[in-house]
Amino acid sequence: MVMVSRNKLSYPKRLFLWLLGYSLLLVGSFVLFQYHREKAFKASEIDCQLQLVNTYILNELAEGKTIAEMELAEISPFKDIRLSIIGKNGNLIYDNTIDSLPGNNHNNRKEIAEAMNVGRGYTLRRHSEVTGDTYFYSASRGNEGTIVRTAVPYSISLTSLLRADFGFLWVMGTITLLMCILGYFATRRVGINISRLNEFACRAEKGERISDVEPFPHDELGDISTHIVRLYARLQRANADRDREHAAAMHEQREKVRIKKQLTNNINHELKTPVASIQVCLETLLAHKNLDERKREEFLMRCLANTNRLKRLLADVSLITRMDDGGDAISREPVDLSEIISDVVGEMEPIAEAKGIMIDCESVGPAMIMGNASLLASIFRNLIDNAIAYSGCDRITIREAEDAAMISVTVADNGTGVAPEQLSHLFERFYRIDKGRSRAAGGTGLGLSIVKNAVVFHGGTITVANCKEGGLIFGIKLSKN
Repeated sequence: MVMVSRNKLSYPKRLFLWLLGYSLLLVGSFVLFQYHREKAFKASEIDCQLQLVNTYILNELAEGKTIAEMELAEISPFKDIRLSIIGKNGNLIYDNTIDSLPGNNHNNRKEIAEAMNVGRGYTLRRHSEVTGDTYFYSASRGNEGTIVRTAVPYSISLTSLLRADFGFLWVMGTITLLMCILGYFATRRVGINISRLNEFACRAEKGERISDVEPFPHDELGDISTHIVRLYARLQRANADRDREHAAAMHEQREKVRIKKQLTNNINHELKTPVASIQVCLETLLAHKNLDERKREEFLMRCLANTNRLKRLLADVSLITRMDDGGDAISREPVDLSEIISDVVGEMEPIAEAKGIMIDCESVGPAMIMGNASLLASIFRNLIDNAIAYSGCDRITIREAEDAAMISVTVADNGTGVAPEQLSHLFERFYRIDKGRSRAAGGTGLGLSIVKNAVVFHGGTITVANCKEGGLIFGIKLSKN
């Protein structure tokens, strides 16, 4: 296979060479045309001068004068002029430069042929076979067909008269030089733009990220190049955003799958303990039918407690699954958050008082938001229930505050709090600080996860921190819209 070598000249140089060649061809053609045009003009001017002499001689001959009687020196602008008279048949009748007339026919001479046809003619340069010299010939035809021909020998003076004026060559040379200089800068500007655009196209073909490109000149080609670069940059950003969104969606999908798998495993693990406890109690009752009433009642109460635990676990799993799978399926309506909190506090107060815990709730009055009353109630029910069951506090404080766009609620207790490294895990599903104590209290490990999901479902945020005086404080911000 024959390999074609790549042109080593850059596009700006090739463009300049093309323009230079075009300019030289144009100027050269003009110079050549002007040279021949000027030379023809000067030959025509000499012919006109000789034609005046020819006309004078024809007029004088018509009046009957002889050549000797004519004052040729006074009317002729040239010295050593040769005068010839040719008859109708083309034979030479008179010639002032030779003694004996040749017998050859002159009709084939260019100037004679033209004079025969149109009345006048000239030959710029021809060697005479008779005299051996080179002449400029000019011929004129008279009314009777006689032709008078004058000729000027090629001397230094005639040659100088016929020589073209080469002064215009300097002008054209200067113009050509200026054209080349201007053409160089013009082609360099255009060529650099095209080279940069070509470089950009090569980088774009390779898929390179192009964000910072040196500005192009403010002309039509520069504007086109700038638009192309901007369009490519926008396309890159759009592709990057698409890939990022796709990656985020895939990550979210994988995370959902992971969470569901983890939830299934955790549910399976959480179900084992109450089911095993119920199974042991029932097997014991069936195997020992003669147990006394107190033991029988103890086993039945244990079965009831584990059944209630299973019921709470299934209810919590159902709620958290609904929020994970279909937030749009959960209805929203205008609700009064202050009223919901007051209802939850009224529901939980008897349980708290039974354990010597006081709930202090400070409301701001009607606080309307778009939300689901059941989910909102689960937020504060779980927070209060956790504080009663696990914090070891004797006081729970609830404070509300609102502005034009947000409603803020803090739920705090004065209990023992938690270790700082455990704060970031409190909202994880099935996470327990004290697993034995949590299970003994009947907890499912999903309460705070339900709280966080319900807050996020309502477009809010929740934070948790240890209070300086002890206990935990939860900060909730919910959007009114």
